[in-house]
Parts: sequence; C-alpha cells; structure tokens
Amino acid sequence: MAINDAFLSDLKARTDIMDLVSSYVSLDSRRQGRTHKGLCPFHNEKTPSFMVYEDTQSFYCFGCGAGGDAITFTMKIENLDYIEAVKLLAERAGLSMPETGYDDSLTQKKNRILAANREAARFFYSCLVDEKNSHALNYFLNRGLTPQTIKKFGLGYAPDSWDSLIKHMRAKGFSVQELYEADLVKKSTKNGERFYDNFRNRMITPIIDIRGNVIGFGGRVLDDSKPKYVNTADTLVYKKSHEVFAMNYAKNAKEDFFIVAEGYMDVIALHQAGFTNAVACLGTALTTEQARLMKRYTDEVVLAYDSDEAGQKATKRAMQIFASSGLKVRVLQLKGGKDPDEIIKKHGRERFQSLLDGAENDTEFNLIKIGEKYDLSTSDGKSGFLKEASQFLATLSSPVERETYCLKLASMTEVSADAIRQEIKRNLSTVRKREKKELYSHAKNLSSGAEDKINPEKRKFRKEAMAEEIIITTLFRNPDFYRRVKDELTPELFFTSFNRRVLTVLLSLLENGRELDVSSFRDNFSADEMGRITFLSDICNEVSDTLEECLECIEMLKKAKNKKSSAEISDMSDEDFANMFKNMHT
Repeated sequence: MAINDAFLSDLKARTDIMDLVSSYVSLDSRRQGRTHKGLCPFHNEKTPSFMVYEDTQSFYCFGCGAGGDAITFTMKIENLDYIEAVKLLAERAGLSMPETGYDDSLTQKKNRILAANREAARFFYSCLVDEKNSHALNYFLNRGLTPQTIKKFGLGYAPDSWDSLIKHMRAKGFSVQELYEADLVKKSTKNGERFYDNFRNRMITPIIDIRGNVIGFGGRVLDDSKPKYVNTADTLVYKKSHEVFAMNYAKNAKEDFFIVAEGYMDVIALHQAGFTNAVACLGTALTTEQARLMKRYTDEVVLAYDSDEAGQKATKRAMQIFASSGLKVRVLQLKGGKDPDEIIKKHGRERFQSLLDGAENDTEFNLIKIGEKYDLSTSDGKSGFLKEASQFLATLSSPVERETYCLKLASMTEVSADAIRQEIKRNLSTVRKREKKELYSHAKNLSSGAEDKINPEKRKFRKEAMAEEIIITTLFRNPDFYRRVKDELTPELFFTSFNRRVLTVLLSLLENGRELDVSSFRDNFSADEMGRITFLSDICNEVSDTLEECLECIEMLKKAKNKKSSAEISDMSDEDFANMFKNMHT
C-alpha cells in the first residue's frame, strides 16, 4: 500500500533537492535558469552530465539515464528501498512517518536481519573473551592487537560447533528462517532438511556500514585449513560490491584522504597505529560502487596493497577505477614488509608514515613501472621506454600534466623534449580517434535501442518506440490534450511493454484528474525506470508539443498494429484461422 499523498506532499515541500543532492555531489550553477550540473554519482565520467532542476525538483543524468525526484535519488545513492528512503528524508525534514497506510514488510524484514547480525556479533565477541576459548583470543593478541582494538572492531570467535549460534539465537527469539536469510546459517538437504552454523571455529570480523549497522561477517580459520575464508553472502542488507570495511570510522577521520589496504587485518593494524582513515574493499577486487562511496567523503586515496604480484595487479586495476571515479590516486611503495601490518610490526608507525608521505601519484607510479621493464643505460632501452611512456602520457587528459612529465622524461633520458612531445602527439591522435569511435558507437547503440536496458524492446521496434515516447512526453506536458485523444489512445496500441506500462499509469492519472507528478509512478516502477520517466516528463526535447504530432504518432501506431496483425494472420495455418474466425462470432 502506498504512503498517503498528504504526507508525501508535506515531505516534498520540506525537501529541497538542491540541498539534498549537494550533500553528496559538488554542483556548479549554469548561467541560465535554475539548473545545476556536476559529475554523476552513479557512473564514472570526466565531463559533467548530471543535472539538477530546481523548478521541477528533479535530477537527470544524460550519461547513464539515472533520474527522478528526491526520493529516487535517496534510494539510489544510499542503496535503500522506497520506504527506507522516505523514512530517511522524513527524519531529515523533521517529520514523523504515518503510523499506518503503507506496506513496511520489507523494511521490517531488513530490520530483523540487522537485529540478528547485531546479536550474532555480541555472541561471537562473548565467545572470544570466554576463558575456554583462550586460544582464539591469543590469536588476535599474538598478532599484536590490543584488547581495546579487539573491542572497537567487535572481533569475535565462532565456536567449533555445528549449532551453537543457532541455539543462542533461537533463545533470543530469532527463527531459523531469519538466520538463514541473514546467511548466519546454511541449509543441508541430505537426510532431510537441516540447518547448521555458517561460521564454525573461525575468527570473526563484523562488517559495519556507514550508519553503524552490522551487515555481515568475515570468518578466517586459525590455521592453514581450507577454505581459509568464509564470508557473508549477499543478503537484503548486505552487498559486498557496495560496501567498504571500516568506512564507519574512516569517514570521520581528520585526514582528508583514505588509505586503501587489501585486508581486514591491515586496516585494523593501521587504525591501532593511529591511521584511522584506513579502509579495505570487501570481496576480491575494488568495484566502481565502492569507489563512488569513497568519493562521497574524500577526493584522494592512497593505495597500500600488498607488494606481491597479485597486489601489484590489483593496484593497477584499482588506479583505473579510482581515476574514472574522479579521485586523485597515490600509490604507496611498501618497503620493509609485504603489507602495512607487517611494516608497522617490524618498523613501527614512523616508518609507515614516511612511506605514506612519499607515496607517488598514479602517473609517477605508472612511469616507474614502465621504466622497470627497460635498461635505460642502453639506447635500445631508452627508445623502448620513451615509446611506451609516450603512449601512456597520451592517455592523460591534462595538457599541463603531459608537458610536466614530458620535461621529466627529457631530463631523465637526456632526449630532447621536442622529440618526446612529437611522440606523445602522435599517440594522442590515436587515442582521440579511438575515443571518438567508441563514443560514436555508444551513441549509435543508444539511439537504436541496442543498449537500452530500461526498454530493451526498443531495439526491435525503434520507430514505434519513438512514436510512443512522443505521445507520452506530449501528454505529460499538455494534459489538456487528453480529452482530444482519449478515444483514439489505449495501452494496447503500444508495441513496447515499458512504454505501455507508463502510458497505463499516465492515462489513469489523466482520467482521474490527478496531478502529473513523476512521484505518482513510483509504486509501479523501479528507481532505474524512474530515470526514464523523468526524462520523458521533463527533459526530452525531441517533441513539438503539438496535438497534431501526437495524433500523427497515434495514427502511425495504428497502421503498424494493423500491418503486424495482417502479417500474423498470413502466417496462420488454415485450422488456426478458422478457429480465430469462429471465436470472433461466438
């Protein structure tokens, strides 16, 4: 059941989308109108294509198609469902949620999972400090962690038992099904259905989100047995590709950058040493969603991945993702240990601080790695190095940065800067041609519907879909046209199911004389689909806004439908055709 309109109207009146979006995105005012732009928080881009419209209290990104109102923005940026987003905005606006009138079941289910995780974390911690599990506590103490650090991060121990957590949690009022949905227990179907603890005889690290909720756990064995790690799978409250370990602490650190390490223990050791801006990604590799989360709190990251081959490969990949997300990247060269934890143990906090101070930016790091491939004492080595280095510098977007490193290369290799500039220029031309080709290909695919994930049928019915969109946009902007077209226009006339769904709601609103507000569509469409509706209602400029054009599009769809029906009839067997004719007259 939807939240009542009166409450939503009050919430909208008290929520200014400019203030809301500005708390997440840096926006610049355009010279004309009340439109503001910035880099989209939902996809990687270097040129701003994300627009916020004060007049309509909406947003839209011309790069990825995200769009909607304040509620849609909150859902996407905070990874919340509809009710949770409304609650968050209501709290922000100082409003109390209505006691009844909406379906809160999904939120309640999520809250039960969070409550189960919180109680499980208490259980694991109590097991860790229990005298009979001294071997588990000694594991952390022997790794140099203090009792204060253990308590701060809520570290724990899962007993070597198949059902100790199940017994504890059932005594606390949680059902086995709730534990299963939280991935605290697993299900076996051998010899009948039975449940067992997911984490057994493992050191436990709770995963806490930026709001302080325990959303999952990481479990590590105490020895070398396999599997080494068991982690919470994705649940209603946890998606590992979206979360960052220790972000709940790091976002409040006094430093204006994050240290990004590989594992939990590296981060915990860094925090204990005073580097409270350290974080780690969950899962095997950095994701764009994690990079965007960090971008909300900082403009710079320092990569402190392991010095082994796998760590260096991860460093190169992470550099690209962070750079694409608009983050300044520096790379810490780990010397004196394979990871931050080992360096701090062997050499102390001061040594790590000196390495941190000397961390190279991503360009310097890449040039150093290229240089390691060649013997710069030989002519062939210099030539090979400069060719590859010039290819890399051609990918930089800043002419100033290209010139700066051109001069550095000239000084380092004793080759004239002009010669290096020519090599960079030649590669720059190749890079621009490739980017232009990729952009053209992307634009072509979008216009044809080949990459349209919201309305995939547009690829098959391109002309019909365009006519459908013109009709929808025209009616949004000219609701008075409805009485002139209502007898000619039905949802069944549309070829694509997405546009048909939009028209169905639109016609219902028009028939009942309701305001054509984008938020009226939210009960029937996802947050991603709301972006397309926002575009069609407010932003699309490919219409003349005339009744004549609307009627022409309706007529075109009628003819296309008749043509399609004739083709289908011609393909029928004699028996099918006879049955159809018989049914028409019964």
